[in-house]
Amino acid sequence: MTTTTASRSRSGASRSSAKARGTQATSATIPVLALDAGNYDLKFFTGSGHPKAIRSVRYQLPQGRDAVSFSEASPLIELPDGRRYHFGAQAYKYRRQQQTVIENKVELAKLHLYACLEPLAGDVADYRLNLHVSTPDPARNGEDIRAQLLGAHEFTRNEVAFCVNVESVTVDREGMGAYHYAKAQGTVPAQGYTIVIDIGGGTWLTRLVDADGEVIDENIMDRGGTYELATAISFDHRLTDHLGSSADPCIVMDGFRIDHVYADTGLAWADWLDEYLDPWFKGIFQTVKAQYTPYMPRVTRFLVTGGGSHLIADRLQGHGLFAVMGDPQFANVRGLFLMTGDTQLCMTTK
Repeated sequence: MTTTTASRSRSGASRSSAKARGTQATSATIPVLALDAGNYDLKFFTGSGHPKAIRSVRYQLPQGRDAVSFSEASPLIELPDGRRYHFGAQAYKYRRQQQTVIENKVELAKLHLYACLEPLAGDVADYRLNLHVSTPDPARNGEDIRAQLLGAHEFTRNEVAFCVNVESVTVDREGMGAYHYAKAQGTVPAQGYTIVIDIGGGTWLTRLVDADGEVIDENIMDRGGTYELATAISFDHRLTDHLGSSADPCIVMDGFRIDHVYADTGLAWADWLDEYLDPWFKGIFQTVKAQYTPYMPRVTRFLVTGGGSHLIADRLQGHGLFAVMGDPQFANVRGLFLMTGDTQLCMTTK
């Protein structure tokens, strides 16, 4: 960053900071934040309107590099030591990005939180906070996540200086938020067992849940999510012959959401997607069947959720045991919000 640009940024940050921190959150009720920090999207929910999402990709700017424009969907984070990270779709405008899907998300818990924290009503950026988070394996990673997130945090987001004190962190099993959300909607039968199948960007997992909401068995696959499907497609010559190299699996993942087109090239794989989708889909459900064979007579619902579930939703139509969550990308974070018993804010680490 040039001296002139740096001076302008610091000046702008100071003005925004003065405005945002001039009034502290004084409500007797501490806000609650639920964030689902997934491999593909960082999702968070304020309890009103629709949950928000930030593409889970970032770029660390060198000290001498100016940032491209930032927004709420592509926030620019600056840490006290001067390190800067640009999150979201804007990160694609730099030469090389860091993709969460191929990293250890637990180690990024703090940065992901900063990307998703917004000022409270009245532009308040100095407040206390309780977090409700989830992770695939709380027994293995829960304490690490709590250690990162508890306590005081000072950082700058989009030129607004934040001072947030996290007073509590509740860590739940990922996928259980979607279960509780489905139960509140009447999608889960009152009797029998429910198998939750959560298909994410990098991972997929299952939980076997009884009628009381207790997890009695589970299976966590560290790989096999939509990134694996995208990687297989990225080497197909019907793409590579036109691109001159293998495709970027993360851009293929973006295409899963938008007409199966590779960025702005016009190259599409919709006509031959089934060649890859069918074995990927069957591999997941064969694993589920093998895992839960002894319980199958008592299973009354397969609840399919997660950001990758839209890829197979049409294959499950007409099967009475299966229910695909509506707006599945946000089902987990909505359910986490319900689990807090609060009506204000909500967080998850996938």
